[in-house]
This record gives sequence, C-alpha cells and structure tokens, in this order.
Amino acid sequence: MLSFTPPAQTAFSENGAEPRNPGIPLDLGWVMDAHVNLSATERRAATLGTRRSVKKEWQAAWLLRAITCIDLTTLSGDDTPGNVRRLCAKARQPVRPDLLEALGVADLTITTGAICVYHSRVADAVQALQGTNIPVAAVSTGFPAGQSPFKLRVQEIRESVAVGAREIDIVISREHVLTGNWVALYDEVRQFRDACGRAHMKSILATGELGTLRNVARASLVCMMAGSDFIKTSTGKESVNAILEVGLIMCRMIRAYQERTGEKIGFKPAGGIRTAKQVMNWQILMKEELGDDWLFPDLFRVGASALLTDIERQLSHHVTGRYAAEHYMPMG
Repeated sequence: MLSFTPPAQTAFSENGAEPRNPGIPLDLGWVMDAHVNLSATERRAATLGTRRSVKKEWQAAWLLRAITCIDLTTLSGDDTPGNVRRLCAKARQPVRPDLLEALGVADLTITTGAICVYHSRVADAVQALQGTNIPVAAVSTGFPAGQSPFKLRVQEIRESVAVGAREIDIVISREHVLTGNWVALYDEVRQFRDACGRAHMKSILATGELGTLRNVARASLVCMMAGSDFIKTSTGKESVNAILEVGLIMCRMIRAYQERTGEKIGFKPAGGIRTAKQVMNWQILMKEELGDDWLFPDLFRVGASALLTDIERQLSHHVTGRYAAEHYMPMG
C-alpha cells in the first residue's frame, strides 16, 4: 500500500471564509530592489529535471498528490454544458477505481484541486460538482489578453462569484509591467481583489509577455502586496508558458514575501505541462524552494487538462508493468 495522505481540509476563519492574503501597502523600494541573476537561475532550473529521481511506489504517491493539485481546465471556444459536465465527472473520479484499488488507496477521496472554466460555464460546473468540495475557478478580467474596459473586468469578477465561483484567475495588464507603472498595477490588482470578496484570487502574470525575469520578479511582488492569494505563470495562450526558470523566480519572491510578512502565497504554473515527468519537476521545485506545505492544493495548483491522462497512464504502468492505451482512461 502506498504511503499517501489525502489533502487536509482547508482551515476556515471565524467568519467561515477561507484564509486570505490581506496584502500590504505598495513598497516601491522593495520592488525596485528585486534583481535576477540570469545565468544562476538557468543553472539552478536545469538541475531540477536531471539530478533528482523519484521511482516505484514513491513516484506513484507523488503522482497521486499531483492529481489533487490539478486545476482541471477547459478554455475553448467550443465549450458546452455537456463537455463541462464530463470534465467535472473526471474531477470527481480522476483515476480508474480498479487502479486505486490496486494501489491500496481506494478508501481515500482523491479528486482534482478545482475545475477551471470561462465565466459562461461557471454555473454548469457548479451544478455538476454539487455534493463535493471541489471548487470552481473562473478565468476573468478579459482573459487571456486583459484588454477589455476596466469596469467590465471588475464586473466579470463579481458576476462569476455571484454564480458560485470560489476562485478567480485574473489577468494583469501587461503594459503596467512593461512600462514600469507599479502603482497602476498595484491599484488594478487591489480592485480585482476587492471584487473577489471571499473568493480566492490567482493573479496570472502572463510571464511570456513580460520581457525579462526581473519584470517577473517585480510583478510577482506587486501582485502579492495587492492581496493575491496565488500567483500564476501564464494563461496557457502565450507562445511561452510555464517554464522552470520563471517558476524559480516566482517561488523565490513567494519565499521573500513570506519571510517579510508571514503570509504564505500559493503558486500555479499553467500552460504546456502535459506529462507526469514535467509535473514532478514542478513538485520538486516546490519542495526544495518553498517546502512541503507547497505540495498541497491550498498552496500549489497546476493548470492542465492532458496532464491527467498521462498521470493515469503512469499509474497504470506502475500497477500492471505496461502502458495502457489512452482510451482506457478517457478524459470524458
């Protein structure tokens, strides 16, 4: 039997809301002091996939843990109520019952971390997930480009929360980062955070469009100061999405923010993470840079869809010694 513990229930405050990052006043001195050693960052990131190895039952346990951290996502123009319901069914039962039985974890409740959809599909997902504790996350604020009028972006957040979204993935205005207008970025994210109410907010930096790793570091700090509960790498729609160099810089900023404020901020890589090997590299990054607390879904999420199929195939290989065809573990 695997040594696997399901995620603990999220702690709640006295008013019934999940703990939030209250944010701090904008500290421009801290922001401008953020610098990045590019060559050192590249060397450190290169070690994550080559010097560490997790095998056999330990690998299976890590992959089960990864499943609980997936924001199972569909963000397509052809999304329908039917395919959202199928995705929610997969979130409820992400691994075939016979595999869970063989792994010795059939009695544990293993689900994905969340379902992530467009605003128009939030109500469908909420209905399909009734009776579970799986939250619905809505991408918002003019996702993916963030170019719609500001009032509409704020209203979109409020409407998603009103129909049941418990998490909101907002996109920042990249122009504020590229022009160094940190005050405008702080004010924007702060207003988005206020519009979220009790819903948790993940700030998508769209790092592939920010130009430099130094901009990534500074944008990460500003978003956390403004009250982001998570910082997220990408929309998944950029030409460059989640890469380990960017993740390393964002994790270092999360660690610095915790050291100064005492607040633990979550991290979410998204875009291009399709294999079990890739997600384990991100798990190793979390463990080594931030600690074991960031191996659980309250502080670590992975935006993905195809990833779950590959994880299930790897678990099947662990049980049977051979790889099953993908149609034996369909997404729905």
